[in-house]
Amino acid sequence: MNYGNLLDKSRPVPATITYGAVRPILKWVYAWMMIGLLVTAGVAFFTATTPALLQLSMNPVIAIGAFAVQIVLVIALGFLINRVSPAVAAVMFLLYAATLGFSLSILMLAFDVGSLAAAFGTTAILFGIMTIVGFTTDIDLSKFGNLLIMAVIGLIVAMVVNIFIGSSFLTFIISIVGVLIFMGLTAYDTQNIKRMAASPEIQADGTLAAKVSIFGALSLYINFINIFLFLLRIMGGGGSR
Repeated sequence: MNYGNLLDKSRPVPATITYGAVRPILKWVYAWMMIGLLVTAGVAFFTATTPALLQLSMNPVIAIGAFAVQIVLVIALGFLINRVSPAVAAVMFLLYAATLGFSLSILMLAFDVGSLAAAFGTTAILFGIMTIVGFTTDIDLSKFGNLLIMAVIGLIVAMVVNIFIGSSFLTFIISIVGVLIFMGLTAYDTQNIKRMAASPEIQADGTLAAKVSIFGALSLYINFINIFLFLLRIMGGGGSR
C-alpha cells in the first residue's frame, strides 16, 4: 500500500531497530487492526442475522454501491492521510471495516462455521509468521514493492477473466497465488510500519504517530482479509452450504 509522505521509504532500514523502540506505535497498529476485524465480524454477523439487512446485502445494486464506497474510502485515506486529523482517519477506517462486513455477511450463509473457523485460524497463523518475518529480516523488502503491486494487478486481471471463464481449476490457482501475494505484502507492510515507527520525526509527533498507527492498521487489515478470503476458497470448498 502507498504510504504517501508519512516516511521516505527510500531510506535503508536501520539494522539496530528493536521492538522496544517501536513498541508504542506498533501496539496501536495492531490494536486498530483488531478493532477493524471485530467491527467487520460484528457487522457481518448482525447483517447475516437480520433478514432486512441480508436482503439488502444480496441486492446487486446495493452490493456494487458498498464495494464502490470501500474503494473510495481506501483511496481517499491513502491520499488524504497527511491532511485529515487522526479522528477523521479513524472514522474512515472503521467505516471501511463496517461496509466490508456488510458485504461479507453472505459468507455466513455460503460457508459453514467449521470452514470459516479453519480459514480464520490458518490466516492468523500465516499472518503472524509473515509479520515476524517482516519485522526480523535484514533484507530490505522495499525493493519488492513494485513486483508485489504488479502481482496484485495480475491477480485482479486473472479474477476478472475467470468471471467469464468460470474455471474451478483457475479459481484454485488464483486462490493459492492470492494467499502467497498477500503473505508477501504482510511482510512488506510490516517492515514499512517498523521503519515508520522507528522514525524520530514520527515518534516526536503524537498526531503523526496516530496517523501511522491507523494507516498501518489499514494496510495489515487488508492483507489479513484477503488471505482469509483466498484461504476460504481453498479450504471451504467442501464445507460450503
